[in-house]
Formats: sequence, structure tokens, C-alpha cells
Amino acid sequence: MTVNDTMGREPQAAGGAAAPASWRATTALCAVCMATLAGCAQAPHRAASHLDPAAMQRFERVVRTDIERARLPGATVLIWKGDGIVYEAAWGQRRPGESAPMTMDTIFRIYSMTKPIVSVAVLMLVEEGRVQLDDPVSQHLPEFGQLQLAVEKKDPAGQPMLERVPNPRPPTVHDLLRHTAGLTYGVFGKSLLKTEYLQAGVEGARLSNTDFSRRLATLPLAYVPGTTWEYSRATDVLGALIERVTGQTLGQFLQQRIFTPLGMRDTGFHVPTEQLSRVAEAFSTDPDTGQPVRLLNVSRPPVFESGGGGLVSTAHDYLRFARMLLNRGELDGVRLLSPKTVDWMTSDHLGSDVIRASRIPGATTGYLPGPGYGFGLGVAVRLVTGEAPLPGTPGDYHWGGLGGTFFWVDPKERLIAIWMMQAPGQRDHYRSLFKQMVYAAF
Repeated sequence: MTVNDTMGREPQAAGGAAAPASWRATTALCAVCMATLAGCAQAPHRAASHLDPAAMQRFERVVRTDIERARLPGATVLIWKGDGIVYEAAWGQRRPGESAPMTMDTIFRIYSMTKPIVSVAVLMLVEEGRVQLDDPVSQHLPEFGQLQLAVEKKDPAGQPMLERVPNPRPPTVHDLLRHTAGLTYGVFGKSLLKTEYLQAGVEGARLSNTDFSRRLATLPLAYVPGTTWEYSRATDVLGALIERVTGQTLGQFLQQRIFTPLGMRDTGFHVPTEQLSRVAEAFSTDPDTGQPVRLLNVSRPPVFESGGGGLVSTAHDYLRFARMLLNRGELDGVRLLSPKTVDWMTSDHLGSDVIRASRIPGATTGYLPGPGYGFGLGVAVRLVTGEAPLPGTPGDYHWGGLGGTFFWVDPKERLIAIWMMQAPGQRDHYRSLFKQMVYAAF
């Protein structure tokens, strides 16, 4: 059994009048419980709602209006507060133009929400003594032992050129986890180095993790390691590192050490054939720009198991991962990390100098954690309240995915919020909308 529009219907009392608000909330909550029993490894407790019904109705109206005017196909929302789920809903359709409704067991490409999971996997290896954060990357991936630094210059004719110079400091595992390794993405922005990334084929999906790592290591670095936060292929390199250290594929390691222990039944690098009808899809063209929209093909096992962006998951599966973090490493008797390691992961690892350097023009992906945030080991971490453009609490942490998925955890408020959709061009808008309106509802 699944649930659709659970919190959006108006159940009728005897005589056809709208039921009292308290009765409506209880009825909806029961429907959610029944749905979740079918979709989760262990049904989470349902807590008394701390949400203002009127505020959530405003949120629902905004989302439904956008669905009706075809700005997004549909979405699922899941909110945990205190010790249980206080709200969940599914709106719209899984696939544009088809009748199948969005449901809470819908599977989404979570893209970069893969990164926190892979970061946890690396920290598990750290706790086992198999990896240390100050290890040079080349200690585990020897191909990174002769890295050079890229410097853009002008040739004698005044044309831009890329010069390779000696790299003054090798990147460490710590640098990979906090995106200060000097790597970049070839697909975001333009530069001579990004062009080299594209020409080298490291942005494709036809390389194994081993071949990817070896090819990436032939390219120069964009920055001196440790100096600049640059969103990058760093977590993909961590995926290759996990494989080299453990002798397992990344997918095997994640399945054995994280997904199975946490009961994340619908999370992995592809969707089995019998479950493909549950996969959410985007519009074929972006409703705002008119440009084609292309998402990962998740119908078969990929050659490249991308540690930086290859997983699929559901709202309930990701909730189990987020609850493990909120509980400081443990869920339902299964401990993945020590409390202190999770505290360390979700603290700022950049410092003011690196943050300042990452905000100046020339940081090619921009400083994605945003004003008021630092960056930990795989997640953005809120430092102050006043500088950030959205409500929150110092110490809250988050990350999102290219396809439109987003989550955040607010430890002080015991809050987890998860938004799932497949609308890449609208992702920033709905992340901001979701966070603003959830905090406004408490």
C-alpha cells in the first residue's frame, strides 16, 4: 500500500461537512502509517505533529499550483521532528503525461545526495584504521603521485593557454572529503582546465572507477590543495579509493556496510527491471528554459558507480540514513560511526580563510554551501544565523542533488526534512521554498 496526497485531502464527516481539523490530521496520519509499513524495513514512530496545519496547507497550495501549471511533474516530502514522522505527502505524477500518481515509495535519482553516504563510508574505514584523513591520496591511489598545477596564461600571440607547473602540496583524503583537493568538474562552468576534463572523458559514464581515477590523475589541479573549496570530482575519487582499499566494488561495499544494515531497500546504483515503474522522471524539456532535460539511465547497472552522484533512493530510505546521522551514528541498534565521528563530520572543516578564498571571482563552481555556511566532511554546515538567507540553526547541515532532491538535518531541533523531485532546472527554487516554509510551519 502507498499513499498519495495524504495530507492534502479533506475527509468528510457525517452529513458531508468537512471533518474537524484534529480528526483530519489523525485520519491522514493513520493512512501514512499504513503506507509506510509496506515501504520501510522498520516502520518509524509517528510523533505528535508540531506543524501548523494552516502553514502546511499554504505550502501544499504552492506546490500543487506549480504542478497544475506544469512547472514540476510531482514531488514527495518527508519531515521528521523529535522522535517520529510529523508529515509526509506525495503530489503530482511520477512521469509527466502519465496517470500513475507520485507515491511515497517512488524512486528518485539523488545525484549528489550520494556524497554524504560515500563520505560516511570513508569515515567507517577511518574508524577501522584502514584510512587516515591526513593520508596523501597517492598512498591509496598511486596514480595521484605526480600531480601538477594548472595555470592559465597568455601565449606570445595573446591567446589563453594552460601551463602545467609543479604542485606544491599533495592532496589528502581530508581534502577529498571537504572539496579542497584542487579538483573541479568539467561540466559546470567554462575554463581551459574544464575543457581538458571534457576532452579526457572523465565526465562520462563509460569508465570503471579504477579507469576514471587513473585518467583523472593525468590532469592538472585547478588550485593548490587546501586553499580553495571547489565543487569537484573529489567524491568520485573517494569511491575509487574505497574500492582500492577494500577490494570490493563501491556498490558492494555500500550495500554490505550501509544499505543492508540500515534497511535501505531501494537504494543503489540502478533500479531492478521489476521496479522501474516506480522511478520518477522529469519533463523532457525544461519548463523555464525550453532546453532538453537528460537524467541518468538507471535501468541497468552502470559501468561507472559514481561516488559523487550515481545513487537512486526513496524518501523513506534516505530518512533512515539521515536518522542515523541525527542519532550520531546509530539507528535501531545498528551503529555505523561513533558519536564523535559524526560530530566531526558535521562540523566546519574549512575555516574563514578557505571560505573567503572560495567566494572570490575565479572559483569556477562558486561557493555552493552559501552565505553563513562552512563545509564538513560531505555536507554543508551552518555557522551563523544572520548571514544566511534562509532560516535555520547553527549546526544544521544539508546537501542536495542535481536532479532536484534535497535534505537537511537540524540537530538542535531534532529535525530532518527531505524533498524529492526530478526537476533539475528548478532545484534551487524548491530547496529555498521548502526550507523557508517548513521552518515557518513550526
